[in-house]
Amino acid sequence: MKKFVACIAAVLLGSSAVIAAELKSGLEIGDGVQPFYVQDVTGPSAGKDPLCYRCQYGSRPVVAIFTRKVDDKVAALVKEVDAKVAKSSEKKMAAFVVVLSDDPASNEAKLKELAKKEGIKIPLTTFEKAAGPEEYKISKEAEVTVMEWVGGKVKATRAFAPGKLNEEGIKGVISDTAKILE
Repeated sequence: MKKFVACIAAVLLGSSAVIAAELKSGLEIGDGVQPFYVQDVTGPSAGKDPLCYRCQYGSRPVVAIFTRKVDDKVAALVKEVDAKVAKSSEKKMAAFVVVLSDDPASNEAKLKELAKKEGIKIPLTTFEKAAGPEEYKISKEAEVTVMEWVGGKVKATRAFAPGKLNEEGIKGVISDTAKILE
């Protein structure tokens, strides 16, 4: 009986560790960020050839939001990041959103609507692969991955499984901006 109870306890502890394990997606802290090309939908290069915001922003503090869906929670995150960028103009903070999809054109109307409805100024873009840029190591399990960098080095990352982006997570992303604005 003791062995049975010990086995059950071990299984429960092991499964709770798996449940509590943080979803890993994106580059690790300290990794360098590489160029990748997006199609700008609402930014200054909307409708032009693909461009590299990673390249354009250089060593500036940057928040990059990679998402596979545009819903109310993602809109709330984007709105908060956009407001933080506006408040941090003296630090030249920048941000952009990348919708990952095998059919990027299907997201353009949603992105234009979001920018107009919420007054979003940061560029909303698409990337033509649901997996995202290969070198960015975005997990297929993540619906939203946020990477924050400065000087071309990652300082913070957060990943959210489908349906797990919430107010607490949004506050965490905004709090992480302190790591790139120091």
